[in-house]
Amino acid sequence: MRKPLIAGNWKMNGSKELIETFGRAFAEIDLPSPVDVVIHPPFPYLDAARQAFVKTPVGLGAQTLNPLHSGARTGEVSGQMLNEFGVDYVLVGHSERRQLYHESDEQVHERVMAALEAGIKPILCVGETLEERDAGRSEEVVLRQVGYVMARLDSAQRQQMTIAYEPVWAIGTGRTASPAQAQQMMAAIRRYQSGFDRELADALRLLYGGSMNASNAKELLAQQDIDGGLIGGASLKVDDFIAICQSAG
Repeated sequence: MRKPLIAGNWKMNGSKELIETFGRAFAEIDLPSPVDVVIHPPFPYLDAARQAFVKTPVGLGAQTLNPLHSGARTGEVSGQMLNEFGVDYVLVGHSERRQLYHESDEQVHERVMAALEAGIKPILCVGETLEERDAGRSEEVVLRQVGYVMARLDSAQRQQMTIAYEPVWAIGTGRTASPAQAQQMMAAIRRYQSGFDRELADALRLLYGGSMNASNAKELLAQQDIDGGLIGGASLKVDDFIAICQSAG
């Protein structure tokens, strides 16, 4: 049985005060035992989050990384640096990185490899735009993004991966793929993984992102192939995020 994972992506939001609020709240509650939780704050807050979460079940995530170990890359952060701060997971290929910073499938793969080399588990983000969905290309686009990375990994590396499906048209818009739409894509991703390794495909955790919130989480998480969520706006509201985590139990 796959253990659910609820990941909060704070993007360029948050504060030290919010981190402390989350730390206190998660130290005082009992989460369902079969649930992993991780929060991805902005880079400047990683150490504050590490300290605030030390007595909680919350793991630490980063939002991206540079493929290089070091060098003349002003403003960038390497996997080795993240490792020193106790980062457990890192988002790779988020749609905002693909769209705003023009990260290609090749560059996403390079970041996945850098994370794996640093001992950090990548969460590979994939998803289609509204135009691609309306053109009937959703599955083609998503499986291309998945396949470019997964086909270039060996079996041991694939076992460290998590995949987050985020339809771009549902991120921050308030629109959400229906549970049936989300399940359909998750099932397609899992079938695709069976081409590499059926046992791995059955164990691979697939997260749904794209306006998951406290109201719709339970129905989405009840789908057969949805093993958790990558939460955006709702992850900045401690009560809502806790409610989503509890829905996964």
